[in-house]
Amino acid sequence: MQPLYEDNHLIIVHKQAGEIVQGDKTGDTPLSDIVKQYIKEAYAKPGNVFLGVVHRLDRPVSGAVVFARTSKALSRLNDMFRNGEVHKTYWAIVEKPQSRSAVSPIRVGETVTLTHWLVRNERQNKSYAYDREVPAAKKAVLDYQLIAEGDRYLLLEIHLHTGRHHQIRCQLAHVGLPIRGDLKYGARRSNPDGSISLCARSVAFTHPVSHQPVSVVCPVPDEPLWAALTAATH
Repeated sequence: MQPLYEDNHLIIVHKQAGEIVQGDKTGDTPLSDIVKQYIKEAYAKPGNVFLGVVHRLDRPVSGAVVFARTSKALSRLNDMFRNGEVHKTYWAIVEKPQSRSAVSPIRVGETVTLTHWLVRNERQNKSYAYDREVPAAKKAVLDYQLIAEGDRYLLLEIHLHTGRHHQIRCQLAHVGLPIRGDLKYGARRSNPDGSISLCARSVAFTHPVSHQPVSVVCPVPDEPLWAALTAATH
């Protein structure tokens, strides 16, 4: 567990792919418990440690996760996430399409906006994208930019306008850009460690208590393809 930022009211940590943010039916130790133990030991806290979960990342995704250390910060951060006042940037390695589609960026730096309607299937733990509104669907909007290109893969930077279940994974796959390793959404093969090549790269917001700017950048996975593609962005 790697802290990226911490103060009396909040802590931002680097979640590794494979970790769960909150406890679930698997019974695996969640990241929230690991962070609580870290705070207890680092600050010699007696008794139970307060830690509020304000957002989550899918288990196979890595990146920055924000936790609240006080109830005041938790309440305010919940409102900020709900109101779109927390700005998150994602990086994804996607499979290069065999042919350039209408939505694929032509040049590095060009922005593409995707708008779909997503329907979540709880039993499959999967979302399905539609090009028009259908019953039970929720509108999903994101922007992406091509920031680096390799022989077989593209590196995209993504900004969400809405927060839907598996939104990035589902929308990119729908337009022929499945995330590397994401078998659930059409990737050709899995990653050896079970991850998918999606990283919550950065998070920025106004501190809920001090009102000072907070901006954190998370390292990308320590893996050759990530290193090669990110090097091409400099």
